Amino acid sequence: MMDLLPFVAMFAVVYFFMIAPQMKRAKKEKKFAAELKRGDKVITKSGLHGKVSDLNDKDNSCVIETMAGKIKFERSAISMEMSSKLNAPVTVK
Repeated sequence: MMDLLPFVAMFAVVYFFMIAPQMKRAKKEKKFAAELKRGDKVITKSGLHGKVSDLNDKDNSCVIETMAGKIKFERSAISMEMSSKLNAPVTVK
């Protein structure tokens, strides 16, 4: 029984420090992508800035309007962190 204790402890450490936070982040990103709506200002993971002009639930994509025109992207290509910072209210010190 004591021989298995180090393996169980290592698994617990790996789970709580690596697997659980990654699952939580994936869940948060999925919720963000599902809550996108027209008019949201977004930044893609590749760095493209734009505004959501159309959402398609059938193929899980969205059309982003940029200064160059309209481009179709997968919802998963939108960066949650950068878009949240872009839409956050400005606080004055």
